[in-house]
Amino acid sequence: MVDSAIIQNILNPPVLFFFLGMGVIIFKSDLVIPEALSKFFSMYLLFAIGFKGGHELFKTPFSSEHALTLLACSIMATLVPIYAYYILKVKLEKHNAAALAGSFGSISAVTFVTAGAYLHNLNIEYGGFIVAGMALMESPAIVIAVILDRLSKNKSNGGGSINWKALLHEALFGSSIYLLVGALIVGYLTGDSGWNAEKPFTEDLFKGILTFFLLDMGISAAKRFKELTHVGFFLIAAAILLMVINASVGLLLTKAIHMPEGDALMFVVLCASASYIAVPAAMKDMIPEANPSIYLTVALSIVFPINIILGIPLYHYLVKAIM
Repeated sequence: MVDSAIIQNILNPPVLFFFLGMGVIIFKSDLVIPEALSKFFSMYLLFAIGFKGGHELFKTPFSSEHALTLLACSIMATLVPIYAYYILKVKLEKHNAAALAGSFGSISAVTFVTAGAYLHNLNIEYGGFIVAGMALMESPAIVIAVILDRLSKNKSNGGGSINWKALLHEALFGSSIYLLVGALIVGYLTGDSGWNAEKPFTEDLFKGILTFFLLDMGISAAKRFKELTHVGFFLIAAAILLMVINASVGLLLTKAIHMPEGDALMFVVLCASASYIAVPAAMKDMIPEANPSIYLTVALSIVFPINIILGIPLYHYLVKAIM
């Protein structure tokens, strides 16, 4: 059953285009995705996810289950970067451990979108409030990662005071979070009339834009494969271990809350993913000593491919098994 779900997921056009993008580097093709288009793909996906989530929130009465789910999102966003940091600093320097822990504590919106497309192919619905949970999970990890880094500096040499204003501004008003949350609010406020007006753009074009985005991500991932030799066996093993831990905790929480099937899968996917957009952008400024080839390569070349190829159908199987 798992094997057939994995094959079905791999044969999904956006996932195949991810492999096609990897082939650009492997076969030394001259195909190039312009940087401006790459940025547009990211912005479009965040906008479409947020707007659809806002509309779903408009249609869905708020319940105790929704409150518990958002609470679970907050708990995971707070705890994951803390225990990930202590696992990673066994072998990594503290600033690299903090930056990578921030990636694991945050989420991958594209993995979330891919899981949504997977559910759509199976005609399984998920609630719009999960998008609010996704937005809720992205920011705290940035704050906690920087706090852990500053505390380690203070402990070692008395330096590294925290610029709380800049830190909170990045966490709350960074471009990805601002667009995602803003689109969610607009989708909620405009309701059915707004959705009907934007539907040709937000839904009909969605899978095509996702396909081009994953083509671009395949190129980026393949470019960084050679950097895996620098991150070493420990990071590969640690990344897989953290994915297993995070997905397992997520599954236990879905069982405790009694989430519906679609919501449960999306929540577990959020727990098991790692950020390679928002967190790297923040870490570049907040923890400049951290090596981008570590936190970006692990998130983009290890966690992301495993999740979209094997993880999503496996999590789905486990969600159904524990229900």
